[in-house]
Amino acid sequence: MPKGTHQKFKLYRLAEIMLECTDEDHYITMPEIMDALGAYEITADRRSIYQDLRDLEELGIEVEGEPVGNRYHYHVVSRSFELPELKLLVDAIQSSRFITERKSNALIRKLEKQVSKYEAQKLQRQVYVSGRIKTMNESIYYTVDAIHNAISENKKIKFQYYQWNVKKEMELRHGGVCYHISPWGLSWDNENYYMVGYDSDAGKIKHYRVDKMLHISMSDEVREGKEHFKKLDMAEYTKKSFGMFGGEEQTVRLLVDNSLAGVMIDRFGKDILLIPADKNHFTVNVNVHVSGQFMGWIISLGENVKIIGPDTVVDQMKEEIRRLKKQYGC
Repeated sequence: MPKGTHQKFKLYRLAEIMLECTDEDHYITMPEIMDALGAYEITADRRSIYQDLRDLEELGIEVEGEPVGNRYHYHVVSRSFELPELKLLVDAIQSSRFITERKSNALIRKLEKQVSKYEAQKLQRQVYVSGRIKTMNESIYYTVDAIHNAISENKKIKFQYYQWNVKKEMELRHGGVCYHISPWGLSWDNENYYMVGYDSDAGKIKHYRVDKMLHISMSDEVREGKEHFKKLDMAEYTKKSFGMFGGEEQTVRLLVDNSLAGVMIDRFGKDILLIPADKNHFTVNVNVHVSGQFMGWIISLGENVKIIGPDTVVDQMKEEIRRLKKQYGC
Protein backbone atom coordinates (compact mmCIF):
# COMPACT_ATOMS: atom_id res chain seq x y z
CA MET A 1 0.00 0.00 0.00
CA PRO A 2 1.52 3.39 -0.97
CA LYS A 3 2.32 5.64 1.87
CA GLY A 4 0.22 8.75 2.49
CA THR A 5 1.83 12.16 2.62
CA HIS A 6 1.35 12.65 6.38
CA GLN A 7 2.32 9.25 7.79
CA LYS A 8 4.43 10.70 10.59
CA PHE A 9 1.23 12.14 12.14
CA LYS A 10 -0.58 8.80 12.05
CA LEU A 11 -0.67 8.01 15.79
CA TYR A 12 -1.51 11.62 16.67
CA ARG A 13 -4.39 11.72 14.18
CA LEU A 14 -5.65 8.33 15.35
CA ALA A 15 -5.76 9.58 18.94
CA GLU A 16 -7.57 12.72 17.78
CA ILE A 17 -10.15 10.68 15.85
CA MET A 18 -10.83 8.29 18.72
CA LEU A 19 -11.14 11.06 21.32
CA GLU A 20 -13.37 13.26 19.17
CA CYS A 21 -15.64 10.65 17.59
CA THR A 22 -16.15 8.05 20.32
CA ASP A 23 -17.39 7.82 23.89
CA GLU A 24 -19.43 5.35 25.97
CA ASP A 25 -22.40 5.70 23.62
CA HIS A 26 -20.69 6.28 20.26
CA TYR A 27 -18.46 3.84 18.42
CA ILE A 28 -16.40 3.70 15.26
CA THR A 29 -15.61 0.75 12.97
CA MET A 30 -12.29 -0.15 11.40
CA PRO A 31 -13.37 1.02 7.90
CA GLU A 32 -14.52 4.31 9.45
CA ILE A 33 -11.14 4.70 11.18
CA MET A 34 -9.34 4.11 7.88
CA ASP A 35 -11.58 6.63 6.09
CA ALA A 36 -11.00 9.20 8.83
CA LEU A 37 -7.22 8.75 8.55
CA GLY A 38 -7.54 9.00 4.77
CA ALA A 39 -9.12 12.43 5.18
CA TYR A 40 -5.74 13.50 6.64
CA GLU A 41 -3.92 11.81 3.70
CA ILE A 42 -2.74 9.00 5.94
CA THR A 43 -2.92 5.41 4.74
CA ALA A 44 -2.75 2.30 6.93
CA ASP A 45 -3.73 -1.34 6.89
CA ARG A 46 -5.83 -2.99 9.58
CA ARG A 47 -2.91 -4.76 11.22
CA SER A 48 -0.94 -1.56 11.79
CA ILE A 49 -4.05 0.20 13.15
CA TYR A 50 -4.63 -2.66 15.62
CA GLN A 51 -1.09 -2.09 16.90
CA ASP A 52 -1.60 1.69 16.97
CA LEU A 53 -4.77 1.31 19.06
CA ARG A 54 -2.75 -0.71 21.57
CA ASP A 55 0.00 1.94 21.50
CA LEU A 56 -2.55 4.60 22.44
CA GLU A 57 -2.74 3.01 25.89
CA GLU A 58 0.88 4.12 26.41
CA LEU A 59 -0.43 7.66 25.91
CA GLY A 60 -3.15 7.13 28.50
CA ILE A 61 -5.92 6.60 25.93
CA GLU A 62 -7.60 3.25 26.57
CA VAL A 63 -9.56 1.93 23.57
CA GLU A 64 -11.94 -1.01 23.76
CA GLY A 65 -13.25 -3.08 20.85
CA GLU A 66 -16.59 -4.89 21.04
CA PRO A 67 -17.91 -7.42 18.51
CA VAL A 68 -21.17 -6.29 16.88
CA GLY A 69 -22.33 -8.71 14.21
CA ASN A 70 -19.38 -9.49 11.95
CA ARG A 71 -17.52 -6.29 12.86
CA TYR A 72 -15.75 -4.76 15.82
CA HIS A 73 -16.81 -1.38 17.15
CA TYR A 74 -14.14 0.70 18.90
CA HIS A 75 -14.44 3.49 21.48
CA VAL A 76 -12.42 5.28 24.15
CA VAL A 77 -13.29 3.98 27.62
CA SER A 78 -11.31 6.32 29.88
CA ARG A 79 -10.41 10.00 29.79
CA SER A 80 -8.64 12.51 32.01
CA PHE A 81 -12.02 14.04 32.94
CA GLU A 82 -15.49 12.54 33.24
CA LEU A 83 -18.41 14.49 31.79
CA PRO A 84 -19.92 15.37 35.22
CA GLU A 85 -16.53 16.75 36.32
CA LEU A 86 -16.32 18.96 33.24
CA LYS A 87 -19.86 20.20 33.80
CA LEU A 88 -18.81 21.31 37.29
CA LEU A 89 -15.80 23.16 35.84
CA VAL A 90 -17.98 24.81 33.19
CA ASP A 91 -20.46 25.95 35.82
CA ALA A 92 -17.62 27.35 37.94
CA ILE A 93 -16.22 29.28 34.98
CA GLN A 94 -19.61 30.57 33.94
CA SER A 95 -20.54 31.72 37.45
CA SER A 96 -17.22 33.48 38.08
CA ARG A 97 -17.69 37.22 37.78
CA PHE A 98 -13.97 37.87 37.46
CA ILE A 99 -13.77 35.83 34.23
CA THR A 100 -14.98 37.86 31.25
CA GLU A 101 -17.66 36.53 28.91
CA ARG A 102 -15.18 36.17 26.05
CA LYS A 103 -12.63 34.33 28.17
CA SER A 104 -15.35 32.14 29.70
CA ASN A 105 -16.36 30.95 26.24
CA ALA A 106 -12.73 30.39 25.24
CA LEU A 107 -12.04 28.29 28.36
CA ILE A 108 -15.20 26.25 27.83
CA ARG A 109 -14.21 25.53 24.23
CA LYS A 110 -10.90 24.18 25.54
CA LEU A 111 -12.72 21.98 28.03
CA GLU A 112 -14.86 20.63 25.20
CA LYS A 113 -11.68 19.14 23.72
CA GLN A 114 -11.55 16.80 26.72
CA VAL A 115 -14.66 14.91 25.56
CA SER A 116 -16.13 13.62 22.31
CA LYS A 117 -17.94 15.96 19.93
CA TYR A 118 -21.22 14.44 21.11
CA GLU A 119 -20.58 15.10 24.80
CA ALA A 120 -19.19 18.56 23.94
CA GLN A 121 -22.71 19.53 22.89
CA LYS A 122 -23.86 18.80 26.44
CA LEU A 123 -21.20 21.16 27.76
CA GLN A 124 -22.15 23.80 25.22
CA ARG A 125 -25.71 23.84 26.51
CA GLN A 126 -24.27 24.71 29.93
CA VAL A 127 -22.81 27.94 28.53
CA TYR A 128 -26.21 29.58 28.38
CA VAL A 129 -27.38 28.61 31.86
CA SER A 130 -26.17 31.80 33.53
CA GLY A 131 -26.85 35.43 32.82
CA ARG A 132 -24.59 36.65 35.59
CA ILE A 133 -22.78 39.98 35.28
CA LYS A 134 -19.17 39.46 34.24
CA THR A 135 -16.12 41.65 34.66
CA MET A 136 -15.05 43.77 31.69
CA ASN A 137 -11.33 43.68 32.46
CA GLU A 138 -9.71 41.29 29.98
CA SER A 139 -6.25 41.69 31.55
CA ILE A 140 -7.19 39.94 34.81
CA TYR A 141 -5.42 36.70 33.82
CA TYR A 142 -2.11 38.50 33.33
CA THR A 143 -2.66 40.40 36.57
CA VAL A 144 -3.16 37.16 38.51
CA ASP A 145 -0.06 35.70 36.88
CA ALA A 146 1.97 38.79 37.77
CA ILE A 147 0.80 38.60 41.39
CA HIS A 148 1.78 34.92 41.65
CA ASN A 149 5.19 35.68 40.11
CA ALA A 150 5.80 38.48 42.61
CA ILE A 151 4.83 36.24 45.53
CA SER A 152 7.12 33.51 44.20
CA GLU A 153 10.04 35.94 43.84
CA ASN A 154 9.28 37.72 47.14
CA LYS A 155 8.85 41.12 45.47
CA LYS A 156 6.44 44.02 45.82
CA ILE A 157 4.14 45.04 42.98
CA LYS A 158 3.14 48.41 41.53
CA PHE A 159 -0.25 49.07 39.97
CA GLN A 160 -2.97 51.63 39.44
CA TYR A 161 -6.45 51.12 40.81
CA TYR A 162 -9.71 52.26 39.24
CA GLN A 163 -13.40 52.67 39.96
CA TRP A 164 -16.42 53.34 37.74
CA ASN A 165 -17.87 56.85 37.71
CA VAL A 166 -21.46 57.90 36.97
CA LYS A 167 -20.61 58.23 33.27
CA LYS A 168 -19.69 54.53 33.26
CA GLU A 169 -16.06 55.48 32.69
CA MET A 170 -13.00 53.96 34.30
CA GLU A 171 -11.62 56.50 36.75
CA LEU A 172 -8.24 56.03 38.41
CA ARG A 173 -8.29 56.19 42.21
CA HIS A 174 -6.32 58.94 43.98
CA GLY A 175 -5.57 60.74 40.72
CA GLY A 176 -3.79 57.76 39.17
CA VAL A 177 -1.19 57.36 41.91
CA CYS A 178 0.80 54.15 41.70
CA TYR A 179 0.12 51.74 44.57
CA HIS A 180 3.22 49.97 45.93
CA ILE A 181 2.09 46.85 47.81
CA SER A 182 3.58 43.58 49.11
CA PRO A 183 1.32 40.78 47.80
CA TRP A 184 0.83 37.79 50.09
CA GLY A 185 -2.17 35.93 48.73
CA LEU A 186 -5.30 35.79 46.59
CA SER A 187 -8.81 35.35 47.90
CA TRP A 188 -12.09 34.59 46.14
CA ASP A 189 -15.04 36.09 48.02
CA ASN A 190 -18.59 37.03 47.06
CA GLU A 191 -17.90 36.11 43.40
CA ASN A 192 -14.90 38.48 43.23
CA TYR A 193 -11.14 37.89 43.21
CA TYR A 194 -9.02 39.87 45.68
CA MET A 195 -5.30 40.36 46.19
CA VAL A 196 -4.44 40.56 49.88
CA GLY A 197 -1.25 42.45 50.62
CA TYR A 198 0.65 44.64 53.05
CA ASP A 199 0.67 48.42 52.62
CA SER A 200 3.95 49.61 54.15
CA ASP A 201 2.90 53.27 54.20
CA ALA A 202 -0.31 52.53 56.10
CA GLY A 203 1.34 49.80 58.16
CA LYS A 204 -1.53 47.33 57.71
CA ILE A 205 -3.02 44.56 55.61
CA LYS A 206 -5.30 45.65 52.75
CA HIS A 207 -7.13 43.94 49.91
CA TYR A 208 -7.79 44.96 46.31
CA ARG A 209 -10.21 43.74 43.64
CA VAL A 210 -7.97 42.06 41.04
CA ASP A 211 -10.20 43.08 38.12
CA LYS A 212 -9.78 46.75 39.13
CA MET A 213 -5.97 46.64 39.10
CA LEU A 214 -4.27 48.15 36.04
CA HIS A 215 -0.73 48.35 34.63
CA ILE A 216 0.70 45.93 37.17
CA SER A 217 4.46 45.43 37.33
CA MET A 218 6.92 43.76 39.66
CA SER A 219 9.01 46.04 41.86
CA ASP A 220 12.68 45.62 42.70
CA GLU A 221 11.85 45.95 46.38
CA VAL A 222 11.53 42.88 48.63
CA ARG A 223 8.10 42.26 50.15
CA GLU A 224 7.32 43.53 53.62
CA GLY A 225 4.76 42.55 56.24
CA LYS A 226 5.82 38.95 56.72
CA GLU A 227 5.28 39.18 60.48
CA HIS A 228 1.67 40.28 59.90
CA PHE A 229 0.92 37.42 57.52
CA LYS A 230 2.46 34.80 59.78
CA LYS A 231 -0.42 35.54 62.11
CA LEU A 232 -3.03 35.78 59.34
CA ASP A 233 -5.33 32.91 58.38
CA MET A 234 -6.51 33.83 54.86
CA ALA A 235 -9.75 31.85 55.20
CA GLU A 236 -10.48 33.52 58.54
CA TYR A 237 -9.66 36.93 57.09
CA THR A 238 -12.18 36.45 54.28
CA LYS A 239 -14.82 35.10 56.67
CA LYS A 240 -14.52 38.13 58.95
CA SER A 241 -14.69 40.67 56.09
CA PHE A 242 -18.22 41.06 54.79
CA GLY A 243 -18.01 41.66 51.05
CA MET A 244 -14.29 42.26 51.72
CA PHE A 245 -15.12 45.66 53.24
CA GLY A 246 -12.73 46.87 55.91
CA GLY A 247 -13.51 47.79 59.50
CA GLU A 248 -12.15 47.29 63.01
CA GLU A 249 -11.99 43.62 63.95
CA GLN A 250 -14.12 42.94 67.00
CA THR A 251 -15.83 40.04 68.77
CA VAL A 252 -19.55 40.65 68.38
CA ARG A 253 -22.20 38.86 70.45
CA LEU A 254 -25.44 38.01 68.65
CA LEU A 255 -28.82 36.79 69.85
CA VAL A 256 -30.14 34.53 67.10
CA ASP A 257 -33.37 32.66 66.42
CA ASN A 258 -32.85 28.90 66.30
CA SER A 259 -34.08 28.83 62.70
CA LEU A 260 -30.91 30.66 61.61
CA ALA A 261 -28.40 28.20 63.07
CA GLY A 262 -27.56 27.05 59.54
CA VAL A 263 -27.01 30.64 58.38
CA MET A 264 -24.50 31.22 61.18
CA ILE A 265 -22.67 27.96 60.51
CA ASP A 266 -22.55 28.61 56.76
CA ARG A 267 -21.05 32.06 57.36
CA PHE A 268 -18.72 31.44 60.31
CA GLY A 269 -18.04 27.69 60.22
CA LYS A 270 -18.89 24.74 62.43
CA ASP A 271 -16.39 25.71 65.13
CA ILE A 272 -18.56 28.54 66.49
CA LEU A 273 -20.22 27.92 69.85
CA LEU A 274 -24.03 28.19 69.85
CA ILE A 275 -25.13 28.81 73.43
CA PRO A 276 -28.86 28.30 74.20
CA ALA A 277 -30.49 31.51 75.50
CA ASP A 278 -34.06 30.19 75.72
CA LYS A 279 -36.03 27.53 73.87
CA ASN A 280 -36.21 29.67 70.71
CA HIS A 281 -32.87 31.50 70.68
CA PHE A 282 -29.13 31.04 71.11
CA THR A 283 -26.23 33.45 71.51
CA VAL A 284 -23.01 33.28 69.53
CA ASN A 285 -19.75 35.24 69.56
CA VAL A 286 -18.30 35.99 66.12
CA ASN A 287 -15.09 37.75 65.11
CA VAL A 288 -15.84 40.22 62.29
CA HIS A 289 -14.63 43.44 60.73
CA VAL A 290 -17.40 45.79 61.86
CA SER A 291 -18.41 47.72 58.74
CA GLY A 292 -21.54 49.08 57.07
CA GLN A 293 -21.61 45.87 55.08
CA PHE A 294 -21.75 43.82 58.29
CA MET A 295 -24.53 46.03 59.66
CA GLY A 296 -26.44 45.57 56.42
CA TRP A 297 -26.09 41.79 56.70
CA ILE A 298 -27.52 41.87 60.24
CA ILE A 299 -30.41 44.10 59.12
CA SER A 300 -31.15 41.77 56.19
CA LEU A 301 -31.81 38.94 58.67
CA GLY A 302 -34.62 40.96 60.26
CA GLU A 303 -35.97 40.30 63.73
CA ASN A 304 -34.27 36.91 63.88
CA VAL A 305 -30.86 38.39 64.77
CA LYS A 306 -29.92 41.11 67.27
CA ILE A 307 -26.53 42.52 68.24
CA ILE A 308 -26.27 42.43 72.04
CA GLY A 309 -22.62 43.28 72.56
CA PRO A 310 -20.29 44.99 72.86
CA ASP A 311 -22.04 48.29 73.60
CA THR A 312 -19.92 50.18 71.05
CA VAL A 313 -21.19 47.94 68.22
CA VAL A 314 -24.78 48.15 69.52
CA ASP A 315 -24.41 51.94 69.39
CA GLN A 316 -23.07 51.71 65.82
CA MET A 317 -26.15 49.72 64.82
CA LYS A 318 -28.45 52.28 66.48
CA GLU A 319 -26.67 55.05 64.57
CA GLU A 320 -27.08 53.10 61.32
CA ILE A 321 -30.81 52.71 62.03
CA ARG A 322 -31.12 56.45 62.73
CA ARG A 323 -29.32 57.17 59.47
CA LEU A 324 -31.68 54.91 57.54
CA LYS A 325 -34.74 56.48 59.16
CA LYS A 326 -33.50 59.94 58.24
CA GLN A 327 -32.64 58.83 54.71
CA TYR A 328 -36.13 57.45 54.12
CA GLY A 329 -37.97 60.14 56.07
CA CYS A 330 -39.33 57.85 58.79
